[in-house]
Amino acid sequence: MVAYLDVAATTRVEPRVADVVLHWMTEDFGNAGSRTHEYGARAKKAVQEARAFLAGTVGVRTEEIIFTSGATESNNIALLGMAPYGEKHARKHIITSAIEHKAVIEPLLHLQEKQGFEVDFLQPGPSGRISTDAVLEKLRPDTLLVSLMHVNNETGVIQPVAELAEKLQKTATYLHVDAAQGYGKVPEDLKAPIDLTSISGHKIGAPKGIGALVTRRRGWDKVPLEPIMFGGGQERKLRPGTLPVPLIMGLYEAVKVFQENRSRWERDAKEMRDRLLAALGKTRFQINGDADHAVPHILNVTFDGLNAEALIVRIKDQVAVSTGSACTSASYTPSHVLTAMGLPEEVATNGLRFSWFPGQVSDFDADGLAETIAYMQPEAPGV
Repeated sequence: MVAYLDVAATTRVEPRVADVVLHWMTEDFGNAGSRTHEYGARAKKAVQEARAFLAGTVGVRTEEIIFTSGATESNNIALLGMAPYGEKHARKHIITSAIEHKAVIEPLLHLQEKQGFEVDFLQPGPSGRISTDAVLEKLRPDTLLVSLMHVNNETGVIQPVAELAEKLQKTATYLHVDAAQGYGKVPEDLKAPIDLTSISGHKIGAPKGIGALVTRRRGWDKVPLEPIMFGGGQERKLRPGTLPVPLIMGLYEAVKVFQENRSRWERDAKEMRDRLLAALGKTRFQINGDADHAVPHILNVTFDGLNAEALIVRIKDQVAVSTGSACTSASYTPSHVLTAMGLPEEVATNGLRFSWFPGQVSDFDADGLAETIAYMQPEAPGV
């Protein structure tokens, strides 16, 4: 059986989650907006329970959770929804990093090219980590927003979002964090006073198509967001559309399952990482990104003398891996993340991402994979 090591792209839906989703699709299938009968009342009550639970995981009020279709939509609402406030108050400067997901970079490029915003894209250097000081050095009186991801989707490097949130609370600048990869895995970071947090369900065992945007108040002041879509305004007038109750309940169940098993997940993820690195000791490779500030379940490596695409084809019967973000993996261009880290083109083009969910890869033959890779590598110079 092919071992699935691409959970940074998506995870398998947990069986408990699938059962819950099916229940809310086939039995309690009411519309949470229907107030005239018991089906709707049960759906509304369930959604409120899910909302309250998710709010507790990041330390906000229940009403500060907005359900969306996923982190991409949450990012768009957060970034594009802040633009009218920035224009009104002549604060059209935004700070971000060059290693963000395209779901952040492309909305920001839209603001820059179409609406005259000025966007600073910070370069992290070889560590893949943006320092808090580097952000603060770029801060200006007209800086509307800082957008910095929690965990990089290609390298697994954790960004200092909690530290940055504490610093920015003393300013008028808002902080948005794309937490698609970090939600649940590094939970304490997201309890920091981050103004806007994007969450994705399918990175943590929930179905695709569900996520959330956390809109944390500063005291009693709401984040000044405007809607980017119209047609009902079901979610606090920020996000219209019939609530997908089965998906919401699937996200709720997935987070509960993950929380119940998180300590074991972290331990097993580290053991898997150690096992994989020990096996890869038979090959010549380099780790891309600061391994001391990374989540335990994502590893990005480049193998000396090997083309990543050719390698993926060669090992496809052993393991499912990727060269980076699932949104851009069809492209054969160098990774924009590894390029922004200042790595040579040969390294940036051939980075391979391994990412795993403990318990789902217990029979993974790491030694067999390493032997295949070592066999493909040309002899080292001077050998």
